[in-house]
Amino acid sequence: MENFIVSARKYRPATFETVVGQQHITGTLKNAIKNNQLAQAFLFCGPRGVGKTTCARILAKTINCTSLTPEQEACGTCESCQSFQSGHSFNFHELDAASNNSVDDIRSLIEQVRIPPQAGKYKIYIIDEVHMLSTSAFNAFLKTLEEPPPYAIFILATTEKHKILPTILSRCQIFDFNRIQVDDISNHLAKIAERESIATDNDGLHIIAQKADGGLRDALSMFDQIVSYTNRNVTYKAVIANLNILDYDYYFKLTDFLTSGDVSNTLLLFNEILNNGFDGNNFINGLAGHFRNLLVGKDNQTIQLLEVSENIKQKYLAQSNGANLGFILTALNLANQCDLNYKNSKNQRLQVELALIKMCHIPSVIQLANTATDQDQDKKKTLVSSGEAESLKTKDQSETKVESPKVSSPAPVEKSAVVAPQATQVAPPKVEAPTASAPPTSPIKIQPLAKNIGGSLIPSLTDFSNNGNLDGDDKGPQYVSGSDKQAFTQEQFMAVWKQCIQKASNEDKIHLFTLLSSNEPVLDGFDIIVSIENIALESTLQDEKIELLNFIRSQLKNFDIQIVTKRIEPKLSDRIYTNKDKYAYLVEKNPQLEEFRKRFNLDLLP
Repeated sequence: MENFIVSARKYRPATFETVVGQQHITGTLKNAIKNNQLAQAFLFCGPRGVGKTTCARILAKTINCTSLTPEQEACGTCESCQSFQSGHSFNFHELDAASNNSVDDIRSLIEQVRIPPQAGKYKIYIIDEVHMLSTSAFNAFLKTLEEPPPYAIFILATTEKHKILPTILSRCQIFDFNRIQVDDISNHLAKIAERESIATDNDGLHIIAQKADGGLRDALSMFDQIVSYTNRNVTYKAVIANLNILDYDYYFKLTDFLTSGDVSNTLLLFNEILNNGFDGNNFINGLAGHFRNLLVGKDNQTIQLLEVSENIKQKYLAQSNGANLGFILTALNLANQCDLNYKNSKNQRLQVELALIKMCHIPSVIQLANTATDQDQDKKKTLVSSGEAESLKTKDQSETKVESPKVSSPAPVEKSAVVAPQATQVAPPKVEAPTASAPPTSPIKIQPLAKNIGGSLIPSLTDFSNNGNLDGDDKGPQYVSGSDKQAFTQEQFMAVWKQCIQKASNEDKIHLFTLLSSNEPVLDGFDIIVSIENIALESTLQDEKIELLNFIRSQLKNFDIQIVTKRIEPKLSDRIYTNKDKYAYLVEKNPQLEEFRKRFNLDLLP
């Protein structure tokens, strides 16, 4: 029986053209060979199984080939290529730094570098896993690496670039190898399967490529294993069974249960997954990846990020179109939180089940939020429509009441004349921010009032009791305007002021009653100067100012009256606020209290 050769060795690339997924590296190397611009040292770094050592060997064979092809590839037929392929070339030396990492090994290598090539143009030294060299070995290698003989070329390969000394990095041309794309690995496996006459399907090859995580060597190893397991018939079911991968169908079915809020079937399906031998942590990570693919499938520009086969991609697109974006984002966040808390949880199964139950309730929460939003919008529309209707109604009433004046003789003043807004206001009313439920601004509805004095409308006391709102609706208090400017005496003003104090007492407005009764106002012309002791009383006055002015103006028949505030120092002698004031008051009544405090060394509370 012939010796079996694994696919990773049997189908190892022999030319730059056959290297998979590293076109940026192979193109640069071929141009360097073509232009004769080869550096004395190369550093190939990247993850495992992406072609670092393979490219180093191809480069070593190509630069010594005596008859290069027009594409700058080794011919494979010359003496140098033949000796290289058979492993008898004296110009090629490969050192495994993982097992030869001492200073003596590097010194032995330096001794070999001094010997020029007997045949060929260059001597190539490949040092694999170079990061395993000790610091002393690196330092011993520095001088030779910086100034090697013209015929010596060093190719260093490593998976951990950060472990190499900066002095080594500065002496090399650095080539970073990328992880190989899933499609590239899948296509390469399909070509090998075709050569070996192995039956495959695309979904199974895609699963192998995804499991390889960008490493072609790992993909080829798994491919050989599955070929033996399935007797040369690689199918999707066989791949997920052999590699212990959870089927996509589980995630699609679970997502349908979650979006429909079916808690029972969700927990039963999770129990079935656990009974099949899958770990809860791997399951929740796979579910998060599933939600990520659904999110990617929502946008046409990001569909290319789905690294799955075409059949699976169509399933993702169909489910992503039917899933709510808010559900996907929330479920993805819950899965991520479950993954973070899984290892620290004592009951790990319960941790996953709680996350699944929360995901089942996401659609109901979204529906409730949408219902509340729709109700708010309907309410706003109703308020807007009612405001517009009220505005149109007011406009019609105004047009019917207002008549055009006659040219021959002036029209008499009607009893229900429209109130004109006041031209000047010393203190504007307090403006509050509009709320979401407030209707849009509409013209104020004017109705005839109870009294008409001197050709202008004057509100009665019953109108003032409606918080200054003469219309009876909820637009807030407004200033009442008029043209009367009748003179009044100090006695008349104080009589009206006492009425204001009595009215504040009857309406249980304690702060306003205190403000009006504590300090007697001073009348300066038509300005009422009110003394204010603190900010709280001043705020109270501003809130009640409109009602107060409306009442005083109507009673005194003078609409030029204004209220002006004046800050004064509080009368501390009359009122006791702090503990210190209380103690001083008590000491004044009984001086022996101070002696008692000193004898027992007592302090006052702040």
